[in-house]
Amino acid sequence: MKAFMKKNSKWLAPIGSFAAFLLLWQVASLNVSEEFLPSPLMVWDELVRLSQTPIGGTSLLGHVGYSLRRVMIAFILAVALGLPLGLLMGWNRVCDKIVSPIFELLRPIPPIAWIPIAILWLGVAEGSKIFICFVGAFVIMVLNSYTGMRYVDPLLIDAAKSFGANPRQQFFNVAVPACLPSIFAGVQNALSMAWMCVLAAEMVGAREGVGFIIIQGMDLNKSSMILVGMILIGIVGSMLAALLRGAERALCPWRSEMV
Repeated sequence: MKAFMKKNSKWLAPIGSFAAFLLLWQVASLNVSEEFLPSPLMVWDELVRLSQTPIGGTSLLGHVGYSLRRVMIAFILAVALGLPLGLLMGWNRVCDKIVSPIFELLRPIPPIAWIPIAILWLGVAEGSKIFICFVGAFVIMVLNSYTGMRYVDPLLIDAAKSFGANPRQQFFNVAVPACLPSIFAGVQNALSMAWMCVLAAEMVGAREGVGFIIIQGMDLNKSSMILVGMILIGIVGSMLAALLRGAERALCPWRSEMV
């Protein structure tokens, strides 16, 4: 039995922890009203109902699709702009001195603090929601790529110089591959942040998206509907993180034992 547990611990441990979580949830729900904390079975029933009944004229998967579209647009823009900026700041000291003061001033501002100005600039349409997600992902992308470039081992650069590599080859062939793990960490964290920000963005004037489902649950005083939206956020976020970890294993095989 012990050998079986050790051999299959990779999948037994997650199943066991998930079962324990459901059990604690069930026990807690027995001691309070269902309006305050519905049981897991009630939330499952609500999930089934919502998957069969359109919410605001849009199916459950449709709402997830709207949220994903906003997140992916913001995420792609954040990577396209934040990655080269962070790498350039880490590689070039002049660029670092010029950009860092401005970036350090804006970095502590949380993404939700940008909601009022985003609405003033872009209204309550798609642009403001994408902008909020972009801000959250952009800051993380810049920080991770910058940190990764700053901590590249100088011996690698010196070795490249000794073999006659020019600055362009030192950057693209040595420095960038060396900081790939930090870049992937930034990509994963940026996508997670964008997915978290979409909830706050969709709570302002949205008619579609997972955040809209949660708002509808709050308006209808249905805790089970709110929890369905929260669970959807967790499931989709976990799936996105798993996809990125798979990409990191493929592109950084030397770190496969760590991811």
